[in-house]
Amino acid sequence: MSVTDEAIEKIKAMIVSGDLRPGERLPVEDKLAAKLGISRSSLREAVRALALVHILDVRQGDGTYVTSLQPELLLDAVSFVIDFHRDDSVLQFLEVRRIVEPAATASAAMLAKAEDIERLDNVLSKVSTDSNAQHFIELDREFHREVVAICHNPVLVSLLDSISGPTHRARVWRGVTDSNALERTLGEHRGILDAIARHQPDVAAARAIAHIAGLEDWIRLAGDHDLPGGKIAAQPHRRMPSPEAV
Repeated sequence: MSVTDEAIEKIKAMIVSGDLRPGERLPVEDKLAAKLGISRSSLREAVRALALVHILDVRQGDGTYVTSLQPELLLDAVSFVIDFHRDDSVLQFLEVRRIVEPAATASAAMLAKAEDIERLDNVLSKVSTDSNAQHFIELDREFHREVVAICHNPVLVSLLDSISGPTHRARVWRGVTDSNALERTLGEHRGILDAIARHQPDVAAARAIAHIAGLEDWIRLAGDHDLPGGKIAAQPHRRMPSPEAV
């Protein structure tokens, strides 16, 4: 382990143990370096690294603070890393969505209140089959985010929002090349909303699986084709879990 990595681990241990709490200012550099038994230069490198992943917040002229450590803040760094994945890994991200999101959708069906149903309906009311692909996909992402938000689990919301990024271009490309994609997607969204509104978790989960699997199947059937900025390679089909397994 490098000296910088050791310094990172020591600062992390202080946060995990509660010696440093969210929003708290770190001791001045020389005192903290002495406490951790590291050089000031190693401490600076560790602080820079932890600031990049939003664990620390360096405020010029004020000091260095532990951030709020909220899930959406920390998972933003995960989203940054995910964006570097190649297009041919998009099916892997879709597989993760197909495993996790239906369970979240089932929970939403059990927890949804009248105002949640109204909010989802308002999102869908902004959509029409005449919408351009980019606008439609942005609303698609908003719809899924709002469904998961009903679970009141910020970690789940941030995680699914992060992993949906790599599938964005594929969804736009499908909207451009498949003349039925927008109408089909809107119908599937309406079906998911109907199951949530009726508080039918099994039906909501099954419809979420079918919805995500539709894009997976389109990619596999399309084979090796050009996308703006890269390619998505066809991959072998993986058997979908049954709705009962979600």
